Amino acid sequence: MIGLQRRFDPNFQRVRQAVETREVGDPIMIKLCSRDPAPPPFEYVRGGGGIFADMAVHDLDMSRFLAGDDPIDILATGSCHIDKSIEQLEGSEAFDTATCIVRYPNGVQAVIDVCRQSSYGYDQRAEVLGTSGMITTDNVYPNTARVFKPHFTGNADMPYDFFLSRYQEAYVTETIEFCQSLVHDTPVPCTGIDGLVALIMAAAADKSAAENRWVTFREIVQDIYCVDPTHCDTLAGSDVFPEGFKPVADPKDLLLPNVDEQKEGATMDWNVPSPFQ
Repeated sequence: MIGLQRRFDPNFQRVRQAVETREVGDPIMIKLCSRDPAPPPFEYVRGGGGIFADMAVHDLDMSRFLAGDDPIDILATGSCHIDKSIEQLEGSEAFDTATCIVRYPNGVQAVIDVCRQSSYGYDQRAEVLGTSGMITTDNVYPNTARVFKPHFTGNADMPYDFFLSRYQEAYVTETIEFCQSLVHDTPVPCTGIDGLVALIMAAAADKSAAENRWVTFREIVQDIYCVDPTHCDTLAGSDVFPEGFKPVADPKDLLLPNVDEQKEGATMDWNVPSPFQ
């Protein structure tokens, strides 16, 4: 079982329930934000795999969890605003702020923003816009007390400032679910495939930010698991990866269309995008 604890948080589970039951209609847009109270030390960031792998991976997984479907491709970008010392690092390790757009089937889009510092506490929210409504979660506070003064009205205390406090209930629920799976010999609710897919999504986000383009998840699987384009047959027929993540089995599928053959007896359609764009 993989410890993607946000799947066991009652707030996110309630949003998932609304999507599954079509309480807000068919999903149109998913929004997620993840902002830490303070940036981690330099030693944590260096060698940690970058902001998409060590932080946004949870939000990428949550977008898939809420969508209830497998993603198609991703566009990501990042920058540094908080800790300028990390700018010397390579790749997305130099980012303390990042944004991702993930495309899902039926035109559903997920927009994710992450930042390593939030001056007002641990900020973890989710929103799903549907065809007949919207559902959203708020941050979790230590209590429900509110203050009412001439110049301020709001929560008496700040949101939780550490993930162990914020997700305490989720960790307990996660542990119970794992033990129940062991005792009753039933499938775990968060599998190794879920963890692997989340990691591939993070790697695709990293590649997208580096190359400034949309990246399909099949590209990542092919880059990592294929010796060359002609030796992906086993993975292409495997159930380990979702369909859109599997590398092509036939090397011919990697080839660009024969432009000369297309020209013969054909008229130019300017609405068709070039394969070289």
